[in-house]
Amino acid sequence: MYKVTLIPGDGIGPEIVSATRSVIDATGVPIKWEIAQAGQSAVPKYGEPIPQETIESIRKNRIALKGPLTNIVGSGFPSPNITLRQKLDLFANIRHAKSFPGSGSKWDNIDLIVVRESIEDIYSGLEQMIGDDIAIGTKFITRKGSERVIRKAFEYAKEFGRKKVTVSVKANVLKLTDGMFLRVGREIAKEYPEIEFDETIIDALAMHLVREPERFDVIVTQNLYGDIVSDLAAGLAGSLGIGSGSNYGEDGIAVFEPVHGSAPKYADKNKVNPCAEILSGALMLSYLGEKAQSKRVEKAVSEVIAEGKTVTYDLGGDAGTKEMAEAIIQKILKEEV
Repeated sequence: MYKVTLIPGDGIGPEIVSATRSVIDATGVPIKWEIAQAGQSAVPKYGEPIPQETIESIRKNRIALKGPLTNIVGSGFPSPNITLRQKLDLFANIRHAKSFPGSGSKWDNIDLIVVRESIEDIYSGLEQMIGDDIAIGTKFITRKGSERVIRKAFEYAKEFGRKKVTVSVKANVLKLTDGMFLRVGREIAKEYPEIEFDETIIDALAMHLVREPERFDVIVTQNLYGDIVSDLAAGLAGSLGIGSGSNYGEDGIAVFEPVHGSAPKYADKNKVNPCAEILSGALMLSYLGEKAQSKRVEKAVSEVIAEGKTVTYDLGGDAGTKEMAEAIIQKILKEEV
């Protein structure tokens, strides 16, 4: 029996997390779900978006599946996603972008992994005002932070049978911060001679991704760049609604989540695509060692999208969240029979 912290999240989170839980339960993998709160929904009870109780639950179980969290603008609270990653030292945010037949992608061969450092960089929140007219944000990059995320990218590439790792930053301009990240990448690449190493300036990467995405496999970069590039990759794959993600710490903690946000305007409308959360759940199953069940889930998602009969609006259909999840569950159960 696996114990997993389950965080419904905000906005559309509870709907897609519920759908994902049903899909995973349909595989028969024995999981004891421990519900925990985070985000805007946690504030009324706990007075903060990331309660210590939730942190302790994740530390105890070592694994969590979460829905998207809403940034509470004007509240004085920092980003709950960033806070969660910092409190648990989840230094690597890994996002998959894969095109499925019927996903609406103009490409039929998108299969990218973006590994994003998620503790440092400009997202660390080191900002200050100088007088009333000058705002300064500090780009914070360390050798340790660079080493561990780049090594994670190579190890992840090995685990998933990938052939190439591309380090992408702006080292031609930011010679100290990005320059160090690139130098570390070159050093670590020598430890993995079986994996091809590539380096690309971040703006050139964006151009090449649009023109010839097949030239990339695993991309590793810094926090801000990775946030942008992973959304671009998800768009190339056809929809943010199929972008899966995960976060990893050095002490074995892993938190799985979709790439997209909480979309509060669609909350409780049974409208949004649950596949990004479901595919994140599939990554979780793989991490747990349930690789066959992980593949069953991904196969069922692929088949439902390809048929196009029971898909949500972003995939050209008119099905609801629950209906699409149920169609995926039926594919899983049919294969079992």
